[in-house]
Amino acid sequence: MSTSANDSIDVDAFVDKLSDREKALLGSGAAFWVTKEIGGLPRVVLEDGPHGVRHQSGDTDHMGIAPSDPATCFPPATALAQTWDPELLERVGEALGREARAFGTDVLLGPGVNIKRDPRCGRNFEYFSEDPVLSGHLGAAWVTGLQREGAGASVKHFAANNQELNRMRVSADIDERPLREIFLKSFERVIRNAHPWTVMAAYNKLNGVAATENEWLLTQVLREDWGYDGLVVSDWGAVGNRVAATRAGLDLQMPGGDASADEDVIEAVERGEIARDVLTARVRRVVQLAKRAEEARRAHPNTVVDHDAHHALAREVASRAIVLLKNAGDLLPLSTDKSIAVVGPFASEARIQGGGSSRVVPTRVDVPLDELRSAAPEAVLSFAHGYRFDGSDQEELTAEAVALAETAHAALVFIGLTAAEEAEGTDRVDIDIPPHQIELLRAVANVQPRTVAVIVHGGVVRLAEVAELVPAVVDASILGQAGGGAIADVIFGAVNPSGRLAETVPLRLEDAPSFPTYPGDQLHSRYGEGILVGYRGYDFLNRDVAFPFGHGLSYTRFGYADADATASDERVQVSVTVTNEGERDGREVVQVYLSKPDSAVQRAPRELKAFRAVEIAAGEEMTVALDISRSDLAYWDIQLHRWVVEGGTYQVHVGASSRDIRASVTVEIEGDDVIRPFTEESTIGELLANPTAAKVIADALQRSGRGDSAVASNELGIDANKSAMRIPVGRIRSLSGGTAMPKEKLTQLLEAVNAALR
Repeated sequence: MSTSANDSIDVDAFVDKLSDREKALLGSGAAFWVTKEIGGLPRVVLEDGPHGVRHQSGDTDHMGIAPSDPATCFPPATALAQTWDPELLERVGEALGREARAFGTDVLLGPGVNIKRDPRCGRNFEYFSEDPVLSGHLGAAWVTGLQREGAGASVKHFAANNQELNRMRVSADIDERPLREIFLKSFERVIRNAHPWTVMAAYNKLNGVAATENEWLLTQVLREDWGYDGLVVSDWGAVGNRVAATRAGLDLQMPGGDASADEDVIEAVERGEIARDVLTARVRRVVQLAKRAEEARRAHPNTVVDHDAHHALAREVASRAIVLLKNAGDLLPLSTDKSIAVVGPFASEARIQGGGSSRVVPTRVDVPLDELRSAAPEAVLSFAHGYRFDGSDQEELTAEAVALAETAHAALVFIGLTAAEEAEGTDRVDIDIPPHQIELLRAVANVQPRTVAVIVHGGVVRLAEVAELVPAVVDASILGQAGGGAIADVIFGAVNPSGRLAETVPLRLEDAPSFPTYPGDQLHSRYGEGILVGYRGYDFLNRDVAFPFGHGLSYTRFGYADADATASDERVQVSVTVTNEGERDGREVVQVYLSKPDSAVQRAPRELKAFRAVEIAAGEEMTVALDISRSDLAYWDIQLHRWVVEGGTYQVHVGASSRDIRASVTVEIEGDDVIRPFTEESTIGELLANPTAAKVIADALQRSGRGDSAVASNELGIDANKSAMRIPVGRIRSLSGGTAMPKEKLTQLLEAVNAALR
């Protein structure tokens, strides 16, 4: 069934006309980036990437060997997250959507919302945060903006793709609670709030089952629990068994070209291994995606990209992503009319992104050194390489940099990691900045007390020594094509820095909660830290860190007062008055953390639940309101296999980072009505502690003539002491030598107790 230029696809009618063979063929792509055109179905173009469109108008490839067309290279996700600003990310998504439409790209492969479990993951530059609340809100905003402009998103990599080493073979072995609360939560928020057109199934296994073949993940969780109705596409080359993947819930295998996989599906249908209604459900989503893409093309015809406007947006975003980590003595911002020594190849050769499939050919690049000179034409800026990336000629280069810095008013030393050191497909072995760069910084700082370290990196690097050497440290992350201008804006004060860390910076790699079990053993990575990922683990273990999650300084000061929290059936409403106590207009990121020290389940000392970036003029104050939905109060109950809100007193902490709490209040939360059936694994203490259960037991024994205050425990065969009260009731008879309550009577008693509880 073909469609005319003005007709929209009738999905049901189109699918009904397809043969089994045609349905199977539509389950894989036609080529690397496109789907098949069968029966007049329009093709769909899917292309990288999360921070810029990687459109290849010539020969295509996945790893960036063939050239792609120029597009705006926005800051990667690691920098976007440091803005803590969903509204800003929505604008980035809109710009990416316009560029995708201009290229004829129907689906942009992003965003990556996997949790930064360990600092060594080589692809952390492409993910947002170690926290699922921050990742989820930012990812949802990115998707919303993108799809508003007519390009679909592909939220990835579903799920638990938290390392690159052996990513196509490793099994992420995660217990039920951390899987739900940490590693799936950001995906769930994006699915529920932003409704992405597609979800990309990951390379790795999850608890021993390949993500592309994992029915629990792709069908039970994604579709049944979350109600997702879009298409599930594989990561490129992630399908090992197309038949198993089709049964599990995969709709589209990419890339195309493997005819044998199509034949496998056809034969499996003929043998009855794949039900015809299952195959029909899979192809229906492929047709629905083609319909969405076709309608988007019509709604956004002849899209024209304003590259100047997008470059300006990239600069705005980059400037908000920069984090001022340290600024002793208010060294920054620097004066624009003084002499400045600029040191390091990252100043003259801008690093704008990570390595791998998301690599974008930029429309232009702002070089930091050029932008510094442009922003301060009256200053005398001199440049020295200081070091080479391979460490050669270090003595000579250090001497040159020291001589330059010694006579200048201040020094800017750019150090960090190259794209080759942080790339898709490989993990780092440490989090160190190369030692020859640290020694160069030390030498400059020894002769120039006004030295600023500018850190260029995609993943976390060890910064404790850097912070000891110099009075000011600027986290420049990797900022996209306009990052050089953004650095100049912050260094000279045209922009008041407001970025906040989206990941904890530890003192040592060994302090990371994931360190003992990363990257795993024998192709299994056991997530032994459980829910204590990132700052949750550092706080739980009471470990000092170099810079905490959420940290970031400003050129002004903010005061907090009058914090308040109220609870309703649907949410907790938090408010706080924030005052800009300095002389500069500024932007503050207000963060709300919750804790429940008396919880019946393990919890981190504090968990981020809400945040908001606000602009406040010098001397002004603002009452900032934040909402926490009731669903965000819940933990995953491993006995009931569902979300549960625990009742009682919660502490609400409002602050400027996870360890900079400015105000705390308490709020009473009404818990969910939870009925936990008693079983033979329940202890006598648990039974007698429940008033309903205790009454049923007492009544039953009273009817049999044995109803005094101690008879319940005596009848069940134990003394009422603390150790005995912890014994499961099903074990009492064997421990009593057979003299305690018979099994049939115990079964009847438990049935009566559970009936009364209902």
